Amino acid sequence: MLVAPATANTMAKMSSGITDNLLNAIYFSARCPVAIAPAMDLDMYQHPAIKQAIEQLIGYGNYLIDAEYGELASGLVGTGRMEEPEHIISYLENFFDDNARLKDKKVLITAGPTYEQIDPVRFVGNHSSGKMGLAIARQAKSEGAEVTLILGPNTLPKQALDGLEVVNITSAHEMFQACETRFSSQDIVIMAAAVADYTPAKPAQQKIKKSDETFALELSKTVDIAQSLGDKKKKQLMVGFALETENELKNAREKLKKKNLDFIVLNSLNEEGAGFKHDTNKITIVDADNNIKKFELKSKNEVAKDIINEIVEHLS
Repeated sequence: MLVAPATANTMAKMSSGITDNLLNAIYFSARCPVAIAPAMDLDMYQHPAIKQAIEQLIGYGNYLIDAEYGELASGLVGTGRMEEPEHIISYLENFFDDNARLKDKKVLITAGPTYEQIDPVRFVGNHSSGKMGLAIARQAKSEGAEVTLILGPNTLPKQALDGLEVVNITSAHEMFQACETRFSSQDIVIMAAAVADYTPAKPAQQKIKKSDETFALELSKTVDIAQSLGDKKKKQLMVGFALETENELKNAREKLKKKNLDFIVLNSLNEEGAGFKHDTNKITIVDADNNIKKFELKSKNEVAKDIINEIVEHLS
């Protein structure tokens, strides 16, 4: 069963058991998979009540075909536009297709930040939300893959993680261990996490008290997870991420080569709407043969589809 477009009113009723129309009567009687494609204005889509309704519907076992970023009926531009009909059809075809493009593939994805302990109450971290990695994980899952998501500290909806094997970690060292123990069995590895480059050399066992006017913190380098895995790569297709503020292409190419990646996804904090915490992203894909593909600003769900399409292209 497909509900498209699914309005705020309809989803609120579906999530709370209100059956006052034919659509909801059919929904509450359905014994088949149900897919929901929301459509509404961006402020409505961001309202806590609607977010909660969507989380509940996913928690009930429904499938979300998430709204995309674009021009809305109000004239505003943002997330809330119903997924394009051809993409919905593609989603449904993949759902029923035993020959889905990533069927029988094992995909390992890292996402979110790492927190490096200074003392029991403080840490070194970054602003990564994990949204991009989660979007890729859900897209890979919809393409038939068996997905393991190694996830740093986050506030992502728990229901959005349904159907994924999730390994929760905190530090860069924990993420490295989780990746290393699983790497050899994977077909595809996507390093989307924002891993700390440095960690406190001597974390304090007790809370550090304020005393002197200045405080010096000694940091030591963390293990480069992508490079470590790239050095061991055999059958795996490896994808890396580069978030840059200057010399973007040059730095991305260096990372691509150094870490033995098949391609790298570059985004820049200089681009409006890209980077941490946003629901959108603007990427450039650079592969090992120096082919460059530039994409427009899109929702992270759409960006995830572009990345999965690139992976499928490389596999073939």
